[in-house]
Parts: sequence; C-alpha cells; structure tokens
Amino acid sequence: MQQTMILGILLFDRIKEAGRTQEILTRHSDVIRTRLGFHELSDKVCSRVGTILLVLQGDAAKWEQLEADLAEIGGIEIQKMKFEQLFR
Repeated sequence: MQQTMILGILLFDRIKEAGRTQEILTRHSDVIRTRLGFHELSDKVCSRVGTILLVLQGDAAKWEQLEADLAEIGGIEIQKMKFEQLFR
C-alpha cells in the first residue's frame, strides 16, 4: 500500500520565517514530491502571510519528523490530508 500525505502550511509571517522554513524543507527534501508556495502580491501589497502545499511520499516516519520540525518554528498552522492507495 502506497501512502500520500498533503501538508498545508500557513505562515503568518513568511518574511520573518522564510529562511528557517526553507532550511527545514531542504533537509526533508527526500520525502517532498511536490511543493507549491503562494502569497498575495500586487503593485501595492506583498503579503506577509504565505501558504505552502507539500505532497509527501515515502517513509511516513520522516513525514512526522518534518511536521515536528516545522511546528518548532511557531507562527505557522499545519493541516494534513492523508491518502492510502491500494494497487493490485
């Protein structure tokens, strides 16, 4: 059985926490299949709030460590969706 986890990360102050967040994501890159980052940007606004979506595959124990490392940052919220795929 193959599992896929999607982590949604809301950074309340992406400018302040970008470096630390990037370091953690780089350290755990072996389980990150896809990474998408979003923040509001216009001629007048560059939002400090950012959203990152991660698609994780591989070792579920490493997913837990990634989540624990991100939780240490503070100023973030993490939401999860887990999919189990049965192949015959």
